Amino acid sequence: MSASAPINTAVDLGGIALRNPVLTASGTFGYGTEFGPFLDLRRIGGFVAKSLTLEPRHGNLPARIVETPAGMLNAIGLENVGVDAFVREKLPALPDGVPVVASVFGSEPASYAEVCKRLTGVPRVAGLEINASCPHVKSGGIEFGQDPTLLADLVRATRSATNLPLLIKLSPNVTSIAEMARVCEDQGADGISLINTLQALEVDLATRRPALRNVLGGLSGPAIRPVALRMVWQASRAVAIPICGIGGIATAEDALKFLLCGASAVQVGTANYTNPMAAAEVADGIVAWCAANGVARVADLVGTLEVPE
Repeated sequence: MSASAPINTAVDLGGIALRNPVLTASGTFGYGTEFGPFLDLRRIGGFVAKSLTLEPRHGNLPARIVETPAGMLNAIGLENVGVDAFVREKLPALPDGVPVVASVFGSEPASYAEVCKRLTGVPRVAGLEINASCPHVKSGGIEFGQDPTLLADLVRATRSATNLPLLIKLSPNVTSIAEMARVCEDQGADGISLINTLQALEVDLATRRPALRNVLGGLSGPAIRPVALRMVWQASRAVAIPICGIGGIATAEDALKFLLCGASAVQVGTANYTNPMAAAEVADGIVAWCAANGVARVADLVGTLEVPE
């Protein structure tokens, strides 16, 4: 490869065309406009908006976030403006040329499907990510992500409701991630996002109470990255549909490890809280690494982890 030749960073994530493989994770980047003062969204591949429900949702009572060693625990409870307000108010405020993946949540397959229908045909929405794995709500979400039969019902319902590229965000709180990935593929999903946060508990010793009002929350950040890498690798060996890797990604080196393990793209999440330019820096770092290592095409790295026999 010529030293001056540009690196081809384009990837296809289940029918979603991305200029580079770096997105931001749902719930960590708001509706995109919040990061406008810090980051030109056109520097990254795209972003996943906050999970949307049919009606506006207030979420859980505080405390909803607590710092943990090498990460954080959250129980926001999917607070959002609702799908109609998102389409009417949030999407038009975004700059052109930014692929938007809308995250969808509900309490049963029918409500998920209805949100999908309302997002289908909206020009700015490039694809849907079905949140089948939120670990900090009272109903819905994690039940689908942990039960193969319920997950199959959910994927079928959402698949029949939209012709948009459909990603299923899976729970890590399962015995076999490969089995859950195959369920998604068999029911027509175009791709898989994994992992979501790990269900966890933190304690306030001074009060002898849980640190979160919700008691349980979702653990994210660097602490979960090795778990996420393991699950991406296992899922990539089980299915042919593409995978979007998530979990503790803060640097280009982190992201590249996910690509080697089989992810076609990645999402930056918790790192956005400490560095609002993290996703762009990851994207730039991938290009620099490829140039330094003679890699002309980022997509050629996907699934190239060398595993001893």
